[in-house]
Formats: sequence, structure tokens, C-alpha cells
Amino acid sequence: MKNKFIIGMDGGGTKTHAVIANLNGDILAEHTAGPSNFQIIGVEKTAEAIYSLIGLCCESVECSVDQIVSVVLGLTGAGRVGDQKRMADGLKKYSAKRNVRLKKIIVESDARIALEGAFKGDSGIILIAGTGSIAFGKDAKGNVHRVGGWGRILGDEGSGYFIGRLGMTAVAHELDGRGEKTKLSTMIAKKFRLTDQSEIITAVYKDNFDIASIAPLVLKGAEENDAVCRMIVEQSAIELAEHVEVAAKMISASMQTKVKSKIHLAFIGGLIANETLLSELLRNYLSSNFPSIEIIQPMASPAYGAVVLGMKSSKKITRK
Repeated sequence: MKNKFIIGMDGGGTKTHAVIANLNGDILAEHTAGPSNFQIIGVEKTAEAIYSLIGLCCESVECSVDQIVSVVLGLTGAGRVGDQKRMADGLKKYSAKRNVRLKKIIVESDARIALEGAFKGDSGIILIAGTGSIAFGKDAKGNVHRVGGWGRILGDEGSGYFIGRLGMTAVAHELDGRGEKTKLSTMIAKKFRLTDQSEIITAVYKDNFDIASIAPLVLKGAEENDAVCRMIVEQSAIELAEHVEVAAKMISASMQTKVKSKIHLAFIGGLIANETLLSELLRNYLSSNFPSIEIIQPMASPAYGAVVLGMKSSKKITRK
């Protein structure tokens, strides 16, 4: 009997990471390719990148496509069922044109596979803070709970966009004469050549200025003891901690008995996964206020999280 395999992928705006594993979850090979954010580059180009990675994975373990039990894709922008179906159908169509039939295609959000990878399928909470922010919690029964992820207009508190927007607002208030002085004004003028109201308004409302690009300057200002920047970072830490608090309550409430062991939490995203003032303040706040939460490093990559979902799916098929 031929060996069977699962391919898991983590795809975003800059690159796609693929792993191929056996049904026991042992990683046999890894490959990377270009972007696969289908919301930006389109379904067909994304399908092309994914298809090429499937080929590379099969070459690495010397298997045929019919030995692939499932291909699990965790993609940026695939949080909604309609988008997941659109991408899955697109990959099926692309493969069919090349006379290749993929047995099972599962499309999930990049956050969902990150949750599975962080704890290798076990329960816990991931807090993601990059351009946006969201928390996902998984309880011992396998139920997934979501907090945040409302986007920059309705939410994303504590994110790069949130920090950048508050930073720009602080600069606007200073220029108006109705806010505290902040070195952020000088930093923005130096880096982006935005020095007055006219230039800032044009950049933001006409030239689609990247608001989140201000976040590193706010963090730098806070580290240099700028009071305005420090206040923004402290507020962001509290906002992110509230995501975790609610997710932890959801996990506890889903269980009939109280959770005796600590709830694991993993930080994901450049703002908090790396050593920054924001991550430091967040860690301190959580440890002081929520002793039931234990912060750990992610146990595995999001691409491996996709493999975990594929393993669960293959077990369901076997039972049938």
C-alpha cells in the first residue's frame, strides 16, 4: 500500500510556506514560494503558486499527487466561508486544466492554522498583533472562540494601524495647539517629510499613506520616554490584554468544571512576537492581572498547524 501524505501551507502577502508530512504528523520536507494573498493577486495566480508548491513537495518525497490525502491552505483574507470556497474552487479548476485531481482541499484563515500550530493541536490562545489584531482561543473540547478582528474601522485595537492612527492624531493635535508636544512630530517629518496640516491631510486622504508605518516611530518614541508615545503604547497593551481576558473567559465558560491547569498563550505578529516595549508591557500586565495565563513560544509553525487540521480531517475520513 502506498504511503499517504498531507500538505499544509501558510500563505500571505509576501511568501507561502509549505510543508509535507506523513499521517503521523512527521514533517518530511519544506518549501517556500511567492505571495498567495488571493484578495490582492487574484485566485488564479494564487492557485499557480500553490500548485507549484504541491509539485515541489511531491518531488521531495517522491510521491504522486494521488498519494496526497489533503491539501490544507491557511491564507490571509480567507476568514469567510465564501472566500474559502472561491479559493478552493479556483485551485480545483487550475489543477483540472493540468489533468490533476486533488482529493481534498481545505481552505482556512491564516489565523486558524496559526492557532493549531502554536499548540500542535492542543488548547490555548493566540494573540495576533500586526497591522491588525485578533485573538483566537481553543478549549479542550476543540471549540474555537474568536475575539476582535473587526478591522481598522470598527476594531483592531492595539494593532499597528491603531498605534499609528493614535500617533498621527497626537501630531495633528500638537499642530493645532490643542495637544501635548511630542517628538513624534519631528520623527514623522524627518522620515516621511510630513511637516504641516496640508501635507498630512494629502498623504492620508489622497495618497493612501500607510498609517501602520507610524507604529515603529511611536514605539521608538515611547522607549525614549516621550510621554505621548508612552501613553499610546500603554493603552495598546491594555487593549490587547482585554482580547486575551475575554478569550480566556470563553475557554473557562465552555468547560463544565474549572480549568485547573494554566491556559497557554502565544504571541504572533511583529508587534508582540519580537522584543518590543509593547510586548514587555503586555507581558507584565498579563502576569500581574491574570495568573491563570502562561505565555509560551509557539510550538510549531502555522504551516504545521495546517497539517494538524489535515490530520484531523483524514481521521474523520478513515472513521467513515
